[in-house]
Amino acid sequence: MIAEVVCIGTELLLGQVLNSDAQYLAGQLAALGVTLRHQTTVGDNQARVQEALALALGRADVVITTGGLGPTQDDLSKEAVAALFGLPMAEDAASLAAMRAYFAGVHRHMADNNRRQASFPQGAVILPNARGTAPGCIVEKDGKCVIQLPGPPRELTHMFETSVVPYLRRRGAGSITSRYVRIFGMGESDVETRVRDLIDAQGDVTIAPYCSTGEVQLRLTASAENPQAALDRIAPVEAAIRQRLGDVVYAVSDSPQDSLAHHTVAALAAAGLRCAVAESCTGGLVAAALVSVPGASEVFLEGYVTYSNAAKARCLGVSPDTLAVHGAVSEQTACEMAEGARLASGADVAVATTGVAGPGGGTPEKPVGLVYIALAGPGGIQAQRLTLHGERGRIRDTAALYALDMLRRACGQHPQPSPVKG
Repeated sequence: MIAEVVCIGTELLLGQVLNSDAQYLAGQLAALGVTLRHQTTVGDNQARVQEALALALGRADVVITTGGLGPTQDDLSKEAVAALFGLPMAEDAASLAAMRAYFAGVHRHMADNNRRQASFPQGAVILPNARGTAPGCIVEKDGKCVIQLPGPPRELTHMFETSVVPYLRRRGAGSITSRYVRIFGMGESDVETRVRDLIDAQGDVTIAPYCSTGEVQLRLTASAENPQAALDRIAPVEAAIRQRLGDVVYAVSDSPQDSLAHHTVAALAAAGLRCAVAESCTGGLVAAALVSVPGASEVFLEGYVTYSNAAKARCLGVSPDTLAVHGAVSEQTACEMAEGARLASGADVAVATTGVAGPGGGTPEKPVGLVYIALAGPGGIQAQRLTLHGERGRIRDTAALYALDMLRRACGQHPQPSPVKG
């Protein structure tokens, strides 16, 4: 099955809104085994929307649109599909009743123009919106289909997972299965060098590398009569990759939507450890990443953002002599921060970050990008010196990932295969 995503909205073209819908749909379609060859963004203009849809339908079996389902005059997505397929618009009584109930439930007046959201191309399959007022729909004709989803990510993701995934599976998606090997602590070129022969020799199993800030991902994909048969083909390739890369592999799962923080929390829970964090250059990023994971309260006790030297000394007990002799950005200070956080919180382990994030503040001895990460536990303290590159935000984000990875490694956990979903 070949799909194309058409994102509708002038605000996307102007850069006023980040197009996270396209990223989400790309990952979900890949997990379903649906081939996505093109993404298009088009403004709120019916003629241009029709042109984009006609082009997409000429080269894809399924076209997924986002946006353009609102109540205003520039929300023209459904009208464009109706015109393209030669279908009249028709009001759906059930959708209108659900919309009125929604407004009554939130004690708001339903404006007349909201009624437009209950009209669809005649014969469309209506997709209820449990999180908003704009239902989606599926329009089929001559073996092609257009799936229309609302733009707000919260509404789109729920509708896609509850309504679109079952529909795509019925149409034949899911015969392709993927596993995602997630790697931290080794660059893309090093990863590719170690598995180059596997990539070159790929037959039944394809290997596709991707990289993001601080991380590398290998997608292993196989086609078979059912997901388990595909996993059986993937298993020996996955095992070979894990053997070659070692503990830089922090997760192997069946979903591209994963995070180092998630697996760090899981590793702490599995090891029965509680943690604390002490941050300077990362300014709370490590703590924020941990608490973004459901269940983090079982393993994360507290965090300290000690940006000034005075705060490091007052809150964490860093010695004034250490700060005077070695400076705030030093292995010695990082170690004392970590141990201070562990003792103050009563945690089993604590991680600390300190560094020069830039763009200013660097010196020849301590350039921008120099970061120290330290971890304190019952068995002692360990530290890591990093030389990171990029702008301020990238340095801070990468340093936070290294801190999470150090916590993960302290648990002695190794990734295990996740069960097949669905």
